[in-house]
Amino acid sequence: MATAGDPDIITDFIAPPNRTVDGNFFTNTGFRVIVGGGPPPTAFKVLKATLAEFPALNGQSVSYAVLQFPSGTTNPPHTHPRSAELLFLVDGTLEVGFVDTKNNLFTQTLQAGDLFVFPKGLAHFQFNADSQNPALAISAFGSANAGTVSIPSTLFTTGIDDHVLAISFKTDVATIQKLKAGLAAKP
Repeated sequence: MATAGDPDIITDFIAPPNRTVDGNFFTNTGFRVIVGGGPPPTAFKVLKATLAEFPALNGQSVSYAVLQFPSGTTNPPHTHPRSAELLFLVDGTLEVGFVDTKNNLFTQTLQAGDLFVFPKGLAHFQFNADSQNPALAISAFGSANAGTVSIPSTLFTTGIDDHVLAISFKTDVATIQKLKAGLAAKP
């Protein structure tokens, strides 16, 4: 049997060696940029508070992300191998969906104030189809390091042989190379 998730800890928290632990250790200020004004992003943007950005989360089995969607942008299909994702839409509308292990697609159009859960490990996406207005969402995870596996990047930027991909997608190598070139050109 295999499991994926955060192990239980036997202390209140895990302090890094040789560091003074005070209130600062338990505080992350990385999200201040979204509440203090400033220009909105021009491309999809994620601000994270995971174990990497916020060491106090070590052993706490939680993390957070703020997702900013300008008009017409998407968070491409991806998975989180170590956690479910609970998305709360703060502003705007989003088209969301996931595919289960029986290849059933579950979609929904979310309005501000809605919650949507993406089950652990399943491929899912979010898309702001509104051509005029941005959307803002907050995602909570049941892991300090939920992990993200971007399906387009995993398939087309990691060096998987073009012939393997062409056969897998029932297409030709030229089409695979166009897809790879398109991903390489994106910021």
